[in-house]
Amino acid sequence: QVQLVESGGGLVQAGGSLRLSCAASGRTFGSYGMGWFRQGQGKEREFVAGISRYTTRTYYADSVKGRFTISRDNAKNTVYLQMNSLKPEDTAVYYCAARSGGTVYSTPNSYDYWGQGTQITVSS
Repeated sequence: QVQLVESGGGLVQAGGSLRLSCAASGRTFGSYGMGWFRQGQGKEREFVAGISRYTTRTYYADSVKGRFTISRDNAKNTVYLQMNSLKPEDTAVYYCAARSGGTVYSTPNSYDYWGQGTQITVSS
């Protein structure tokens, strides 16, 4: 069982930056593939970024590539999402997710555990 708690959300102006953190419980954090997803109002949940369990590979949605960076610190049981050059269309609730097996998939139903979400609002 893994519990995930996101933090770092808030209101930011377009062009600004935020860093999200996702703290995980449990001793096997390093064995999970981790992903960040987001869900805008009235929209489906979409993949943003993912990182495999050995941190050797990262994956990004085209819409955030070059602006967002995912990383993890297995010693701290934490995964991060650094978001730069934020745009109003990045406004959404951002969720952290963990997937058993260590690999990364872009489909939400491939993930076993989810955080409660944190709101990001980007003003123009």
